[in-house]
Amino acid sequence: MLFDFATLDANNRYKLLVSTIVPRPIAWVVTLDPEGRRNAAPYSFFNAFSGDPPVVCIGIGGRGTGNIKDTGNNIRTSGEFVVNLVAAENAEQMNITAIEFGREVDELTEAGLTTLPSVKVKPPRIKESPVALECERFTTLEIGHERALVLGRVLAMHIRDDAVLDAQKCYIDTPKLDLIGRMHGRGWYARTSDRFEMPRINETDWTRRGG
Repeated sequence: MLFDFATLDANNRYKLLVSTIVPRPIAWVVTLDPEGRRNAAPYSFFNAFSGDPPVVCIGIGGRGTGNIKDTGNNIRTSGEFVVNLVAAENAEQMNITAIEFGREVDELTEAGLTTLPSVKVKPPRIKESPVALECERFTTLEIGHERALVLGRVLAMHIRDDAVLDAQKCYIDTPKLDLIGRMHGRGWYARTSDRFEMPRINETDWTRRGG
């Protein structure tokens, strides 16, 4: 079945993308507004895109107001944000922070979350999250009305101690993080506990096997 995006409206294009590009990691983003008020919101148009420089990217949409949500506006103003990753045990709290509260509402308080100070940026990190990336804005790419891609340079990363196998070698027990990803529709998620191993093949081995 061919779907010609030139003939589809934005809602149907969105449904096709989020129903097929799965699972998507979730950026649980904490920012501060100019008055120092905290904001937290999850975004599943997110991933890491470079190791050197270390860059993550978040796709941020609007609310029909011409703006790119509080998160986007706060990053534009301060140039700083923290990306927290979501574990299975944090899923319900993450979902609470996705509620479209007014700017005056602290989503972290509503979700019963606690925070810890960051070391490189002003926004705090979520204590309950197993991984937190302190970021500064690298650039913001406006891609349409109420849509922007925020590229952030990772300045520091916090990983829960019990998931660090060897700090010197930066070996992490990834399964122990028990992270979740976004699936299709408005309420489906996936765990990362179901996995399989398939080592990459180098050219010498491929040739030896006869191609």
